[in-house]
Amino acid sequence: MSLQAPDKQEFLSRINRLQQALRAQGSDGFLATQHIALYYLTGSMQAGYVFVPAEGNAVFYVRRSIDRAQAESAVRVEPLPSLRAFRLLLKQDYPQLFASGQEITILTEMDVLPAQTYTKLAQVIAGESGSRSVLTDGSAMLRRLRMVKSAFEIGRIEAAAAAAAEALAEAVAELKEGMTELAFMARIEYGLRIRGHIGLMRTRSYNMEIMTGMLGAGDAAAEPSAFDGPAGGRGLGPAAPQSVSRRVIGRGEPILIDIGCCIDGYVIDQTRMAVIGSLPDDLAAAYKQSVAIMRETERLMLPGTPSESLYAAALTQAADAGLSQHFMGYGVNQVKFLGHGIGLEVDEWPVLARGFTDPLEPGMVIAVEPKFTFPGRGVVGIENSYVVTAQGARQLTKSSEELIIVT
Repeated sequence: MSLQAPDKQEFLSRINRLQQALRAQGSDGFLATQHIALYYLTGSMQAGYVFVPAEGNAVFYVRRSIDRAQAESAVRVEPLPSLRAFRLLLKQDYPQLFASGQEITILTEMDVLPAQTYTKLAQVIAGESGSRSVLTDGSAMLRRLRMVKSAFEIGRIEAAAAAAAEALAEAVAELKEGMTELAFMARIEYGLRIRGHIGLMRTRSYNMEIMTGMLGAGDAAAEPSAFDGPAGGRGLGPAAPQSVSRRVIGRGEPILIDIGCCIDGYVIDQTRMAVIGSLPDDLAAAYKQSVAIMRETERLMLPGTPSESLYAAALTQAADAGLSQHFMGYGVNQVKFLGHGIGLEVDEWPVLARGFTDPLEPGMVIAVEPKFTFPGRGVVGIENSYVVTAQGARQLTKSSEELIIVT
């Protein structure tokens, strides 16, 4: 998969939408600091800060690399020699905002900004002693803007889906009894990497890390972990306590293949099931139930539908099937969602969970993952990624949903 980049207008359109939100809220500007936000707004992920005024042109203040930022950025780039000089640069570029004594409100991404950096930037915004200018939280504003994807973004997610499908198909042809989880995952990852997978699945949540995904067989897949998902996996030890282990894959046990792929920064998320031989009847029935929940969720994914209602419907289906205690984990390790937004990060909004009332909109891309955990035996389930359209859900994942059976 060759690198593709959007044209300058893509980024200027994003900035314009952010400025409209700033004006609607009565805020004076947005200071983007995290590398994902820098890329989303400028097309460059070089080190620095982007300032977006409610009115006027955005500027990317870069510490390094200036040359790469100038070659990549859709907005003007200025060198930032030190944080101490930042206030002076802002006063020069935005005198109407940063004049002495001016009271302004600047938003930033406080959900990901380290406290020490926030303190320093807040002092930059406040300026002179006694100023009431503030740097406050605008995380939700930017996350909501990013919920709705452009045609370019959806295209990159589809490219990642194609790479994932091809890599999985190649790897499955080599799956055999006695292979370790690690070896099977390494074969999948090889196929992903040669197709352009960047090797990362970026996340927003603090201390949440994702390798290329989670692959687990039998009891190892059902082993609890700190990972905020229905299946964490045994992992390679306390320093890598999730995903694959060195456990040997045996006959007749469910193999959960929850993988992602990131092409040009954009991720796909999917889960497929495999077995060497055949699944026990009750696990096969639970897998069929996960597919049934997927079909009903697809039917409900219409614009205007509250996000939380899809999760509520899935809970009802699981209960009707007598599988409530196994749904999305087991016991105290059950997670309280059905799906999540994806894009530049794996854990984007919207979340299909109680309390997330935002209605679905065309352009939202959501990974739906109904799964059932059976302690000591394994995890079964499926995950597809969809884009919401005016007509409903359009599936982006391309791998067959059929249980992969290796004889």
